[in-house]
Formats: sequence, C-alpha cells, structure tokens
Amino acid sequence: PETGEELEAPRVYEPVPSLDDLRSRVEHKMGRFNEAHKRNAAQLVLFDDALAHFTRVSRILRTPRGSALLIGVGGSGKQSLTRLAAYVADCTLFQPAVTKSYNATSLLEDFKPLYRRAGVQGRGCALLFTDKEIKEESFLEYVNIFLNTGELPNLFPRDEYDAILGDVAAVYQKLGLAEPGREPAAEDLWAFFIDRVRNNLHLVLCFSPVGEKFRSRAQKFPGLINGCTVDWFLPWPEQALIDVARHHLDGFPQRVDGNELRTVLHNHIKMGRPHGVRGRRMCCTHQQT
Repeated sequence: PETGEELEAPRVYEPVPSLDDLRSRVEHKMGRFNEAHKRNAAQLVLFDDALAHFTRVSRILRTPRGSALLIGVGGSGKQSLTRLAAYVADCTLFQPAVTKSYNATSLLEDFKPLYRRAGVQGRGCALLFTDKEIKEESFLEYVNIFLNTGELPNLFPRDEYDAILGDVAAVYQKLGLAEPGREPAAEDLWAFFIDRVRNNLHLVLCFSPVGEKFRSRAQKFPGLINGCTVDWFLPWPEQALIDVARHHLDGFPQRVDGNELRTVLHNHIKMGRPHGVRGRRMCCTHQQT
C-alpha cells in the first residue's frame, strides 16, 4: 500500500477436492512448521480422524472470538494438532510453563502480553491450557470470566492502562472510528481494545474426561461449555491404528516378502496397541515407545 505498511498475503477460503489433497497440503504445512519449530517438531500420522480434528481446531482459531474445548484422554493428539493448527492460522501459541511457584498472579502476567498482541496489534494468538496447567481451580475463574466477557478485572495497573490507551488511540484514529475534531473518550478506546482482544485471543482447553474433575468443572464454570466449541477426541478407529502401524514400518528394514504378510504384520502391530490411554499415544503422534 501507499503507506508502506506490510500486509499479509490474502487467504482464499476454498473447498478441498478430496481428503488426500487436504492431507498433502497439511503435510506440507507440517514440514514448514517443523523447520520453524525444531524443538516442538510434530511427526503426525494424518489419518482421516486426525485431519477432521485438525480442520475443526484450525477453523476455530480463524474465527473471531473462537475458543476450543478439546476433550480426550492424554496422548490422543490434542496439543500436537493445536500447535500445527495455530501455525497454519498464523496464530501465536503460548502455553504457560507451570512451576511450583506458579500462581494466579503468574497467570495474569502471562495474559498481559497476549492482551497487547491481540488488542493493540490486532494479531491472532492462542493460550493453550491442559489439566497440568490448571494448578489451582481458581485459574478456571479467570478462564471463565474471559470466555464470558473478555475482560479480566484489574489486569493492568494504571500506568499500563494509560499506555495501552495511548497505543490504541493511534489505531482507533487510523481506522476512522474517531469523530472529526474530537479526541476519543477513554471508555471508547478501552471498549475498542477489549473487542479486539475478544476477536483475536483464543483459548484452547485440552481436558481429560476421565474421573469426576471434568464434570465438576463444567458445572462450576459454565463458560467452559458456553464459550467454547467442544470437540471430543474419541477412540481412534481400527483403520487409523493400521495407518499408524504402516507409517512406522514403511521406513523400517523388514525381511517380509509379499503384501499379504505385510498386511498381517500391520494388523498384528495394531492389535498390540490397545484403545486405552497408553495405546492411543502412537495413533496420532510419532513417538518411540
């Protein structure tokens, strides 16, 4: 543009001809993700169910005010697919590093830079929570408030509040929202800031349905259900297990002749991975066990 501002390339929303075509595109994106994030490199087996979950999470992260509640046992691929979907959606992903001293104050400090990125810069970002990050149940109070209103009470002290208003004022005027010849009111600037935060800051909650904790949380904090799109990670089907077995054996030296014996071997590996918590880990993620 004439102002010299760099704009991202337009993204065209178009139908995918087939699952194979979608799988090829996502694998290409996964390769680029692994190059950019070698520490969290993802080697996912993108069978049909995994692709379906990926597209759901990706769509949620591209939707204004979209947040996700991913429900499934540990190792079912929720976090790995979320990281990949966030990369494809050009969405900065943050996951709190919980330590012994991590508390509610630490959680609010982690929210601050995400608020600034989403509200001042207008850029997409996502905050990933798992059961491990919910060190205290009080954390869910803040999650519930954010999902309902987008505004966490007393998040910014007065000096940071004034600085945000100053930064937002420039964006507000640039977009032509201010009345000619009149300074925008602080209340209008703050409402504009919070609206951008709600549009661009997404929460992704990865919880396990095992035990009473999930049911109790859903009853105490209704925003977890009302403010999120729920996606259940059900047990992977047999074909998915076979696809994973085939994926792992393709590059492994084998003294097996004939496709029939290979099929028997794939089925044997599949049957050796039960549908429980431990058995599901390799269904989506390439890990050594």
